[in-house]
Amino acid sequence: MPVSDPAASPRSRARALYEARRTRTPIPPFTDDDPSLGMADGYAIQRELVPMLLDEGDRIVGYKVGLTSKAMQRMVGVDAPDHGPVLASTVYRDGDTLSLGDFIAPKVEAEIVFVMGERLAGPGVGPTDAARAVAGAAAAMEIVDSRIADWRIKLADTVADLASNGAVAVSSRLVPLAGLDTRLVGMTLTRNGQLLDTGAGAAALGDPLAVVAWLANVLGEHGVALEPGHLVMTGALHAAVPMAAGEVYRAEFDRLGPISIKVAP
Repeated sequence: MPVSDPAASPRSRARALYEARRTRTPIPPFTDDDPSLGMADGYAIQRELVPMLLDEGDRIVGYKVGLTSKAMQRMVGVDAPDHGPVLASTVYRDGDTLSLGDFIAPKVEAEIVFVMGERLAGPGVGPTDAARAVAGAAAAMEIVDSRIADWRIKLADTVADLASNGAVAVSSRLVPLAGLDTRLVGMTLTRNGQLLDTGAGAAALGDPLAVVAWLANVLGEHGVALEPGHLVMTGALHAAVPMAAGEVYRAEFDRLGPISIKVAP
């Protein structure tokens, strides 16, 4: 696609994603028209999209980090994670019911979420710094969704689409990190009582706290910090599972406890 084409601008592509979110109608991948698009192009689109969503009265309450497992990185063809903001309108509680109609093609992922206790800003942040700044860990379920048709995403597409965020349900139980090795936190995921998958914290970059450090350093390059109270979603511990109406998902985490959601039409 020629650079002079107005439809190729980051703002125009952000507007297309905004409308896809508003109407819940997916759009073709941007990389279909321009296979040369990469991570930097995706973030340029994301930076245009976020203010459009905040102008509606939403607010950023944290960040999600995606592609933290080797399996997901291989699937998309990258060797590093991506990130996007968590919006207040997308946060649910343990036991809440989510409507399938609020999404396009949702999938569920169980993961560990940290709540920041102190401000954390890169560069130079390591896992030990992250541990000191974190107030605690909680069980969570992320609902990933794609405004890109049929999940035909490449890296630029998912980055532009706020790292394919949909929603997140977070347990109210916040567990301090003292004596807790989040690498070793085991997890089982069930659907309507039937075991679907298992995982452990180490699936997320080898250490979920390394995810927090990575995020702080990347955000720090743009003068952004993780603030007290911010959620940090550290990435799926298993393969994402497509959701359907009538299902109940429950994840049981060692030490962190359970988290569950119900899916309505």
